[in-house]
Amino acid sequence: MSQPENYWLGKWGRGRSGGGRIVGVLGIAILVAITINTALTKPNGATGIPPGQRLAPFAVPLALSDLEGDANVATHARDGSAGEKPACSVRGARIFNVCQLYEQGPVVLALFVDSGSCPGILDDMQKLEPSFPGVRFAAVAIKGDRGQLRGLVRSRGLTFPVGIDKDGALAVLYKVASCPQVSFAYPGGVVQSKALLLRPSIATLRARIAELLTAARARGWRGPA
Repeated sequence: MSQPENYWLGKWGRGRSGGGRIVGVLGIAILVAITINTALTKPNGATGIPPGQRLAPFAVPLALSDLEGDANVATHARDGSAGEKPACSVRGARIFNVCQLYEQGPVVLALFVDSGSCPGILDDMQKLEPSFPGVRFAAVAIKGDRGQLRGLVRSRGLTFPVGIDKDGALAVLYKVASCPQVSFAYPGGVVQSKALLLRPSIATLRARIAELLTAARARGWRGPA
């Protein structure tokens, strides 16, 4: 008998240990740093996942779904507090899985908090998405209010997937210390270039995505012409 989607999300693994509490405390601490950092508009040295490394695997509920559960960040089966099943294999209509995304093409991934000016990056991504067919855009809100997030997604007419990381695990995993943090990765998930640590101009974001697309094609990716 198959298990429900939320069985494989991280809350089930964390429910048997103190891992959830630890991640939660770290997540809150990092969110405080993000808030301060955003207010000062000065990156504090954190750079996200370095170029050449693969995006850390995770699966989270889609913001507009009714699925509940913490992030699954497991790299193998029965990975303790990270999750019971490897995150890359946790898939479903109500789940945002970063592995599934980068299997489809180059990725532009924004991690953000739903406050202040930070969600403005979503408007920029929505504006640019039609210009880059084959590039997969996505975003994940770290903590925040689920109802407000749903309202934000709907009011802005976002057509790319938006997930929610309600316990803040990705803030730790992706070394988030500013808002937004935008990562650029090749098909297969290897990071192409340094993450953007603050909201860039629309021209800068367009240029970075164009560089990603050119580099992906140079590596043999054959997306839409």
